[in-house]
Amino acid sequence: MRPIQPELIGAIERTAKKLKDGGSSYQWGHMGACNCGNLAQELTPFSKAEIHRYAMERSGDWNDQILEFCPTSGYPIDLVIQRMLDFGLTLDDLGHLERLSAPEVLERIPFERKQSLSQNKREDVVFYLETWARVLREKWEKQQSSEILERVEKNSIPVY
Repeated sequence: MRPIQPELIGAIERTAKKLKDGGSSYQWGHMGACNCGNLAQELTPFSKAEIHRYAMERSGDWNDQILEFCPTSGYPIDLVIQRMLDFGLTLDDLGHLERLSAPEVLERIPFERKQSLSQNKREDVVFYLETWARVLREKWEKQQSSEILERVEKNSIPVY
């Protein structure tokens, strides 16, 4: 992942909340309503139907779309993916989201829950998104602390 943007953390948190509260439809086999599709709705101006339609212009699921990604292809799904990447995500992040498989997120999930985690269960996706958002928020806070310390050190007058 590139430098963490607070907008990304907020989008992940909103996605989890909408899924948890039933404000978003969830269907793992639908390109606009699955794990990546729901986050794409938060990060882009595209609707569930538009994302699905764009993805259907090429064959395959989100993992296939990620593998085929080319920012200059002219395929609308590549525009959706690029907009997601513009928020600091990587293609690996998207692949992990679709499979609920990012090692840094999984290490925060209790063993019993991790063993039963299913990429196509709404409640598991919500739990994963909430955990991922916490991981990113903690990393972002550390990133901010480091930047503040660097600025203080850079602007400090040395004492002899």
